[in-house]
Amino acid sequence: MSIVVTGSIAYDYLMSFPGAFTEHFLPEHMHHLSLSFLVDSMDKRRGGCAPNIAYTLALLGERPVLMATAGEDFGEYRQWLEAAGIDTRHVKQVTGKFTASFFCSTDLHNNQIASFYTGAMADAGQLSFRNVPDCRLAIISPNDPEAMVQYAGECRALDIRYVFDPGQQCARMSGEELKEGAVGAHVVICNDYEFELLRQKSGLDERDILATSEALVVTKGEHGSTIVTARDRIDVPAVEPHRVVDPTGVGDAYRGGFLRGLSLGLSFQHSAQIGSVAATYALEHLGGQSHAYSWHEFRDRYESHFGPLPPAT
Repeated sequence: MSIVVTGSIAYDYLMSFPGAFTEHFLPEHMHHLSLSFLVDSMDKRRGGCAPNIAYTLALLGERPVLMATAGEDFGEYRQWLEAAGIDTRHVKQVTGKFTASFFCSTDLHNNQIASFYTGAMADAGQLSFRNVPDCRLAIISPNDPEAMVQYAGECRALDIRYVFDPGQQCARMSGEELKEGAVGAHVVICNDYEFELLRQKSGLDERDILATSEALVVTKGEHGSTIVTARDRIDVPAVEPHRVVDPTGVGDAYRGGFLRGLSLGLSFQHSAQIGSVAATYALEHLGGQSHAYSWHEFRDRYESHFGPLPPAT
């Protein structure tokens, strides 16, 4: 039985700006914005929400199935993911297109300005959960909006537990699309800003989501995360990093850790705690897939912050 991870596959172009973006925004000129930031470094990294999430799952002992679309330039990336323990048989390379690309500048305060080129991600609707056998748990992370709605419908029809993670696509998806993805999900997960967008555009509040979902998880960066269920509200703190290098992929790592907890049959609280530890490892490195750890190292770090890790059920 497998965990299926859907979402974007992308190359990340990560740049650092040696200042503060906010110092360059003039309120009286916001109607005519024209800014150029001179960055002092750039790195090209393997990225995309789906591989980032799958990478954390693989580090934690799963062999996740990646279901996504990529471009003609995906060959080396596929080999690397397979070597990391990720099943890429359900990744389709689209002829005549590049893999999606994420261009992101980060300032000294970890504020980010980013652009995303869709590329082969626009063809994600060609894939289907009906062609993936033995799926027991899935995550629908940021991807082509129509594909996300399609996947959610398939998961409900096939009785597959799924986590709905609209992420940055909250800004692009319509209220009806967001509702189609969220209603019936096992868990809805987003950051605090994204949840506000989802609430405003779809009209769904916490009570509405929990009427058809087991939990709502809202991540809050350095302030940790909150798990809301029909019975209680639990705050899970972030894990203090040894150093802060780059926030790219931190949310994806959290989601990978959270999914691993669910796959082990752990509570939402313990799953979120695993997510917090996984997120901190990503924060300490550049990009979403440049860190590594053994299960022994991970468990020791978990237990130093949260106490003994419960056994899998």
